[in-house]
Amino acid sequence: MEIKGAFLNVSTVVLLSLSLVACSTTTKTETKAHATNSKTYGEESVMSTAWYQTSGEAEALYYQGYNIARNKIDIALERGTNKKPAVILDLDETVLDNSPWDALQVKTGRGYPYKWDEWVNKAEAKALPGSVDFLKYANQKGLDIYYISDRTTSQLDATIKNLNRIEAPQANKNHVLLIKTGERGKQARVNQVKQKHDIVLFIGDNLSDFPGHKGKSLKERNKTVQDEKNSFGDNFIILPNPMYGDWENALYNFENKQNQQKADLRKDNLEYFDYK
Repeated sequence: MEIKGAFLNVSTVVLLSLSLVACSTTTKTETKAHATNSKTYGEESVMSTAWYQTSGEAEALYYQGYNIARNKIDIALERGTNKKPAVILDLDETVLDNSPWDALQVKTGRGYPYKWDEWVNKAEAKALPGSVDFLKYANQKGLDIYYISDRTTSQLDATIKNLNRIEAPQANKNHVLLIKTGERGKQARVNQVKQKHDIVLFIGDNLSDFPGHKGKSLKERNKTVQDEKNSFGDNFIILPNPMYGDWENALYNFENKQNQQKADLRKDNLEYFDYK
């Protein structure tokens, strides 16, 4: 997972998400690495967090994504696989709802890592709409489920506890694969699963949850989406997250910037209507 998201026009978020090309999770360690303790942080995150927590559109998009995922499992099983089929999911803002922690950042104006460990250790994140029903369906159909998250390995026990609390199947140390010290991205863990499985589906809220999307520039990541447009809604299911993600880090070229620099870059990357 990530840096906290800047103010986004809500209608834009909904439009992007509905087309399943919304920006999605990378790591809480990496994507929040440039967050600051400024009150500006809280104010610019109000709209995105409010939309995520209160809108029927956000809930509908989760149901939509997981309904598609269920159908894709059926198709994959009917077609058949060479090795045991598996599904890979991100955790934060894919299965687990961390928006109360995000709301705390709005309230206090303090960014990551403020109280993140405390939140994880409480293991009280709720399940996102449609996620547990989908996971139980995949489990019933005989798929192996792997939760590949960039939470740190020190948070493994708390993460498994939280997953068990929401009754997510296969939530154990063999199936919850968290990021190790010095590791960058998820590809090594994906490759580990590939050794004995055919991965029929990836589900996440950040492009970095899908192979080949990690660390790309703003232009590169959008081109990759265009090049792989047929994968979204097929073997890639992307879920809505306007609050944080690599979409914002890409605006800053993955560099540490001051608040005003970030604000300027966000505005510089908007496409404006010329009313003159």
